[in-house]
Amino acid sequence: MTDEKVKILLCEDDENLGMLLREYLQTKGYDADLQPDGEAGYKAFSRNKYDLCVLDVMMPKKDGFALAADIRSMNSEVPIVFLTAKSMKEDILQGFKLGADDYLSKPFSMEELLYRIESILRRVKGKRAKDVVVYQIGAFTFDAQKQILIFEGESKKLTTKESELLNLLAANANNILERNFALKTIWVDDNYFNARSMDVYITKLRKLLKDDQNVAIINIHGKGYKLITPQIKED
Repeated sequence: MTDEKVKILLCEDDENLGMLLREYLQTKGYDADLQPDGEAGYKAFSRNKYDLCVLDVMMPKKDGFALAADIRSMNSEVPIVFLTAKSMKEDILQGFKLGADDYLSKPFSMEELLYRIESILRRVKGKRAKDVVVYQIGAFTFDAQKQILIFEGESKKLTTKESELLNLLAANANNILERNFALKTIWVDDNYFNARSMDVYITKLRKLLKDDQNVAIINIHGKGYKLITPQIKED
């Protein structure tokens, strides 16, 4: 996995709000690129690769809806969050028809925007995890589609839950896999009984991976788990 910062295209014509949002996102570890209008936002998106877009709806030169349509013509998957003073149902529906992932009406708290962004990025990462078929985890080869873990030529068939959990850990290798996210992704509900069930599966996966001393699943207190591995390749 890479430690590259998540790159966000932030389009906001209110200069003060835009600078506040950019600085806030930067303090939270994101690479936020602020553009003052839709036309500048379009040019920036054409030149750079972004992981997520935050677009104000009411902007000069090109509004947020028009910009979103242009972005969707270039990239059908990049997440889009709309910011607007409008709260009319028609505007919200138009935003979602254009492929918006979320919608925030002004005034909003920066903490709420951060929560929405993090939630979308977790969802996107979980979706991408399902697309990866084979992982190289240290000395192990994990075929997520066939649910097989291979070590020194010997194959071990995993259960569906073991495979789904290892898939999420591998997709987040050397990074924290949040406990609640894993529970909701695999078990749908993060209740007490499902949480205890996940603990059991974590123990099972630790036993399956114990033959490579460089690979480990560690607890991150109050947050979740981390798969430690010197090598993680995705095919």
